[in-house]
Amino acid sequence: MRYLIFALLFTLIPANLVSAQNQWQTMFNGKNLDGWRINENPDSFKVVDGCLVVEGPRGHAFYIGNDEKAAEKITDFHFKAKVQTMPGANSGIYFHTKFLKTGWPNRGYEAQVNNTQSDKKKTGGLYNVKDNFKAPVKDKEWFDYDIIVKGKHIVVKINGETISDYTEPDDLDRPERQLSSGTFAIQAHDPGSKVLYKDLKFKDLSK
Repeated sequence: MRYLIFALLFTLIPANLVSAQNQWQTMFNGKNLDGWRINENPDSFKVVDGCLVVEGPRGHAFYIGNDEKAAEKITDFHFKAKVQTMPGANSGIYFHTKFLKTGWPNRGYEAQVNNTQSDKKKTGGLYNVKDNFKAPVKDKEWFDYDIIVKGKHIVVKINGETISDYTEPDDLDRPERQLSSGTFAIQAHDPGSKVLYKDLKFKDLSK
């Protein structure tokens, strides 16, 4: 009888409370750009065959989910995506950032996506903070991209291998470019860059 009572009590816990704890949240439905807000050049972001295809003039797709204000309050998280670069492509995954109408996002960090483009800073690095100068993967191949933030600690993994492991110094004074809270953004860098993204999701680690 005790087990029956426990089971009944568990069913009374609000579903949204259960799902909010340590559950993966899908960010891209593979059909359209619902849940994303794009600045500058919307045509640089298209959905083709279940993939987010990023190609064209500079622009950024900011994740807003079902509640833009809530998305901008993300702190600790584990982000996952599958990424494929075409030759000469450059892109990036921003986190702890905020919507900006024009220009490069001026808040948070950028995790680099670039295997063969002329910029020497390659995939898996934290741009201008902890750069990586050797491409860990090849163009035209899908690879796993993980970003994990917990407190002041950032880990970036490509296909399970740690590429960047960075902890912010306690005395860091870089207000716009340090960990706080914010959402994610995907970068369209230039017309010559083509990158595919799919299976984008994140898990809230703040609880």
